[in-house]
Amino acid sequence: MQRLKTRVQFQAVMAGSTVSRTAHFALHRLGLPATEAASTGPGSEGPAALFHVGGAARQPWIGALIPKRWAKRAVTRNAIKRQIYTVSQDFETQLPVAAHVVRLRAGFDRQQFVSATSDALKRAVRGELQELFARAAP
Repeated sequence: MQRLKTRVQFQAVMAGSTVSRTAHFALHRLGLPATEAASTGPGSEGPAALFHVGGAARQPWIGALIPKRWAKRAVTRNAIKRQIYTVSQDFETQLPVAAHVVRLRAGFDRQQFVSATSDALKRAVRGELQELFARAAP
């Protein structure tokens, strides 16, 4: 699974459709063309220009978007991102070849999860991410 790296890639995927939601997360997807030759070349602005989609590199792309609004502490944001990338690898074979962004859309209760890296928070995040990806798999 490849990771999204640039702001333009994230913006392109966020402009796509929302394919799955849970209480705290949303999964956005942008379908990629079947062949690279169809939409690359001079002046191309299609998804293939942003994501290398040719040959053996035909695999899903994943990105994590964790706003400070919902996870104030950097240690919490990083722990959630690690969970997103780990769970997405488990579902790599079930996801279509497309670009995906997992977005945190609500904060976890700081009264319930006092520590930013508590086992309870990690279990809650992992469970919800597994549900998110299971709903999105065709």
